[in-house]
Amino acid sequence: MTRKKHPDKDIEAAIQYAENMGWRFKESGASSHAWGKLLCPKHTREGHQLSIYGTPRNSFQYAQLIRQRVNKCNHDKPEQ
Repeated sequence: MTRKKHPDKDIEAAIQYAENMGWRFKESGASSHAWGKLLCPKHTREGHQLSIYGTPRNSFQYAQLIRQRVNKCNHDKPEQ
């Protein structure tokens, strides 16, 4: 099943970037404030998650924040 596209192009590009880095998208429920969630490649409680909002105040900065959080996550890298 394909996911719905985010209405803002900058945030949609950041979501696609996260998906290409191994993160997965999960739709939020009908009563949720968030538009969806991004979950890091570690599928346990220690894994990172990031709520995606539909109408942030500054969509460009929010897209940058998404990319920064994806880049900071070390769960896709092999442990040493």
